[in-house]
Amino acid sequence: MTQSKSPVSIGICSTAHVHTNAYLSLLSEMDDVNLVGVADENEPRGRDTANGFDMPYCSADELLTLADGVVICSTNADHRSWIRQCADAGVDVLCEKPLAPTVEDAENIVRRVEKSDISLGVAMPLRFSEPVARAHRALDRDVIGTVHSISGTNRGKMPGGWFVDPDESGGGAVMDHSVHIVDLVQYLLDEEVSEVYCLSGTRFHDIPVEDVNVLSMELEDGTSFLLDGSWSRPDEWHFWGDATLELVGDEGVIDVDCFDQTLTYTTTGESDAKMNSHFWGSNPNTGLIEDFVTAVRHDHSPMVTPEEGLAAVAVVEAAYESHESGDPVQVEY
Repeated sequence: MTQSKSPVSIGICSTAHVHTNAYLSLLSEMDDVNLVGVADENEPRGRDTANGFDMPYCSADELLTLADGVVICSTNADHRSWIRQCADAGVDVLCEKPLAPTVEDAENIVRRVEKSDISLGVAMPLRFSEPVARAHRALDRDVIGTVHSISGTNRGKMPGGWFVDPDESGGGAVMDHSVHIVDLVQYLLDEEVSEVYCLSGTRFHDIPVEDVNVLSMELEDGTSFLLDGSWSRPDEWHFWGDATLELVGDEGVIDVDCFDQTLTYTTTGESDAKMNSHFWGSNPNTGLIEDFVTAVRHDHSPMVTPEEGLAAVAVVEAAYESHESGDPVQVEY
């Protein structure tokens, strides 16, 4: 007779991030998870979320005495403070990306985690995309030989809110979108970005941060890497955006489209026809959340480590330095 697993107690620290409800929906459907509460620096917002998922609203101290692990969905600027509280309480963490808005903060987080007994994962769900998994297996089999160049996109809608407040986010589209594809490339090729040249600006929206950017990068082995991580999709666009990679080797090409399994259709009514999209493929967030719950249960590190989160933050910081100077910048941390 198979013994059932005891539930893992999971809580939510802050509900500021737009992904909060998606994570809670997945966690609420898992038989081996007990959702123990929500803590939020904004009490009305936190209570609304807690009520929507039939969970208690708690103070941070109360939540951290109840939880085995928490998902931090705060603004970027608050990641360091929440992680420090979790480390002090001995509670494992899955933190929204980027790990921090600056290398200094990210390094502080890594050092604090190293001195604690907790594990920390960074929310990079694209690693759990089925097309990415297939690309990883193909690269392991050396299907396309030596990779010489890479191009990628992560173009989406402008999220608004605190994402366009530089004090809360640390930056705009470079901060928000580039880390996803940078992390994928460093994961797939096991090579870190060594140099960044960034062109960015504000072209599509009246906001105080950049909404368009192109990063021209070089990996440590000399591979070229071009990335468009702009908020360039209009609000009326039928899908939130994209996440793609093209890896060109001396024996072939691998194309990765993380959200290619999308049905696009047109509806008509009294007003003009409207395009809509429905993604029917496997949900990368499911793999992300399952990986974290398993890591908490078995006391091991989640897939995306704090050191890997730091590496992505270092690329973003170098990109901003390049934009300011107009020159390529070496990635250092």
